[in-house]
Amino acid sequence: MRTTVALLFGGRSTEHGISCVTAGGILSAIDRERYDVVAVGITRDGRYVLASDDPQSWQIREGIAPEVPGDGDEVLLPAGAREPGGRAALRVIRDGRVEHLANIDVVLPLLHGPYGEDGTIQGALDLLDIPYVGSGVLASATCMDKAATKAALRAADIPCASDVVVTEDAWTADAPTIAARVERDLRLPWFVKPARAGSSIGVSRVTDPADLERAMEVAFAEDPKALVEEGVTGREVECGVLQGAPGEGPRTTLPGEVRVSDDLDFYDYESKYFGKGTVEIEVPARLSGAQIAAVRAVAAHAFAALGLEGLARVDTFVTEDGRVIVNEINTMPGFTPFSMFPVLWAEMGMDYTALITELVELARTRRTGLR
Repeated sequence: MRTTVALLFGGRSTEHGISCVTAGGILSAIDRERYDVVAVGITRDGRYVLASDDPQSWQIREGIAPEVPGDGDEVLLPAGAREPGGRAALRVIRDGRVEHLANIDVVLPLLHGPYGEDGTIQGALDLLDIPYVGSGVLASATCMDKAATKAALRAADIPCASDVVVTEDAWTADAPTIAARVERDLRLPWFVKPARAGSSIGVSRVTDPADLERAMEVAFAEDPKALVEEGVTGREVECGVLQGAPGEGPRTTLPGEVRVSDDLDFYDYESKYFGKGTVEIEVPARLSGAQIAAVRAVAAHAFAALGLEGLARVDTFVTEDGRVIVNEINTMPGFTPFSMFPVLWAEMGMDYTALITELVELARTRRTGLR
């Protein structure tokens, strides 16, 4: 009996379109000889619908990211928890009738940002005892919240940039006092970020304190909780991590480097996905042997310390004096064929299709429930 994998993508976050592009990449490469695939899109208003499994349906065209259409047949999750050793039954509503859709073995949640990468979908799947790719509720929620991530990293003695956490209510009540604290505690430039958003959405680089108010408005448009981070002078280096075999530690890639030219302030959303500015991706990064070892050690330490499962991409800065400072941790990194995470693993000898297979097989061994 072949394994049936349900792809979940789209979702309610501002990263909806990028999630759809990720699904297109997976659909183009997953081993169809080994897996049956059910494509389930989540609309922007949170409906689960049966989606096209044609990779061409999920491409960026003329600078516009794809979107899950709202007129698809609605998919219903199982009515109760999966029986031990059994399969989970998906149903679909067609022409006013509820029909069986598929018995699934594993869910691959290709959701970026809130309502997907933050522990919410993981919790829903845990309630149903359905195995899934990636980290569980606590680790996903922790890594989605940049302030919580930093607290966990610092508790594990893993360096990260200095910051001030600001809520929208606190800013509204006393912006001058908070601004004064930021000026006192953090050196310019500052990076103002929504606490729980990804793909650099809502992020601003501030070089003049007078621009802080506008940057806070941009961040609060995405999340009522934001961080003001002190800029770190260093090379932007990313490392892919996979869960190890039972009893073994995490597996890491050689690091890759992102180089941003002077026509960009930083590696933002448009430059990541829509070709804005000049960006060079170098895999592997030209670092010394000691620097490479340090990046990989920090990435593995972070993966273990935060209780991550399946996969992660650990983004760091490597400073001139050789320090490795963690910037962010992505529990569901960009996963198109050209995204950094698959490219890093291809450099290690694991191609895109093999990487997808590895993640699905890891998920199949996942323990579900608390029995």
